[in-house]
Amino acid sequence: MITEPSLSPVNDPADFASRLAAAEDWTSAALEAQQEGRWVLTGTERRILADVEAATNPLHGGHLPPHDDESVYVRLGRIRNWAGVLRLAARAGGWELHPVVGREPSSLTRPIGMADLLSGIYALAEQGERWQQLMLATITDLNVAARNQPPQQRQDLDQALAEREPWFAKDLATAEGFFTGPGSLEDLSLFFL
Repeated sequence: MITEPSLSPVNDPADFASRLAAAEDWTSAALEAQQEGRWVLTGTERRILADVEAATNPLHGGHLPPHDDESVYVRLGRIRNWAGVLRLAARAGGWELHPVVGREPSSLTRPIGMADLLSGIYALAEQGERWQQLMLATITDLNVAARNQPPQQRQDLDQALAEREPWFAKDLATAEGFFTGPGSLEDLSLFFL
């Protein structure tokens, strides 16, 4: 079972694109299987999905993504929380999360199910944990630099992240679109009626 976040704070755009594609493909495949009746959710699966939805409430006040009027701490927190919630959901249901990046759902030799849905979402949620590591490293660097610079020359976190990882703001906004807003995972319960 995937239980620990990746330790590499990398934001390679190709890596993010692969994670996003995997999350979209595996989530879509699970939704399609459920809607076509090839996967009928059990009572346990429904309860766990309800708990996932409750635990990942974005508390964004109905504002559509990107949430660039909010701090990067809050924005990353919303995405990062999904990873922990999904690991807990997998443990609660006795499912094993498995790597899905670079794999097609059609490659399965068994029917798609809850472990596949959770693993698909986890592919992108884990990126939030990687971004948090990037943010913490950037904050550390900013604090060190601040000791040697006058206040008017200090860089803010958003500027420092953009300098360190030019794709960060765009990728973060894209991830927010996957997790929050109309037609996103925020509406998870509507997809699995």
